[in-house]
Amino acid sequence: MSRQDITDTPPRPGLRAWLNAPTAQSPGQARAQSLWRAAKRLGGNPAAMLGLVILLVLVAVAILAPTLAPYGPYQQDLGRRLLPPSADHWFGTDQLGRDIFSRVLHGASITLQIAVLAAAIAGPIGLIVGATAGYLGGWVDTVAMRVVDVFLSFPALILALAFVAALGAGINNAVIAIALASWPPIARLARAETLSVRKSDYIAAARLTGAGPLRIIVRHIMPICVPSVVIRVTLNMAGIILTAAGLGFLGLGAQPPMPEWGAMLASGREFMLTHWWIATMPGIAILLVSLAFNLLGDGLRDALDPRHG
Repeated sequence: MSRQDITDTPPRPGLRAWLNAPTAQSPGQARAQSLWRAAKRLGGNPAAMLGLVILLVLVAVAILAPTLAPYGPYQQDLGRRLLPPSADHWFGTDQLGRDIFSRVLHGASITLQIAVLAAAIAGPIGLIVGATAGYLGGWVDTVAMRVVDVFLSFPALILALAFVAALGAGINNAVIAIALASWPPIARLARAETLSVRKSDYIAAARLTGAGPLRIIVRHIMPICVPSVVIRVTLNMAGIILTAAGLGFLGLGAQPPMPEWGAMLASGREFMLTHWWIATMPGIAILLVSLAFNLLGDGLRDALDPRHG
């Protein structure tokens, strides 16, 4: 080999270039990195972190309420009725001498139970209906979306009132009514996500391998819709809590003497001008929890938005 041949031979990549060369990632690794980037974006959002802290405090209070509450939620003392906030009763007492602070703490578990159960029912229903309608199209899509339009034509509270009137008053029926009133927006969102991906190459490849519609919807469509559905459900939690409080306020949700925040508001409305703390304290609790869910939902939307990746 001549000197010219040696000079013209392209240099082989060295060890450093080999180490710096990009390596192929498995789908699991790519998903883990995507979740890690989303978690970092969420951690850098102060408002979302504030909402998360409030919700973590709510969960801790709901679990530790029997230990943290200085009095029982049903303990009455007519000799200490209508006392203002003090060192003995931080939030005061109500018309039956019950400690409002203890009742608010125990009411956190009831509120959390209603919100989680309603979301756990509404989320899967909306996801299944929306993904199925968006992928199959045709008359299935038309019928499903007309049903969704009928549900969306009524305010959520009015629709929940109608379902509770049909099912009967009570906390279990209130959960079912709230879930039935909450799934249509989730279905509309899942359908929109499905329409944007159903003609993608990987969906076509799955169809060519012999996958049926059910497998494609469950294994390929629904996982793509889950992040958007989670964000929507988180944003809906504030509305769910307000609807549950409204049903309790009207006497159609949790029934007295349960320490549910909406029912506590109803019992204190006649004392608003003379003993403000009876209705104000549960009202502040509802406000804080609703605000926390909204802040966290906005943060999740920004963190999981693909345009930030």
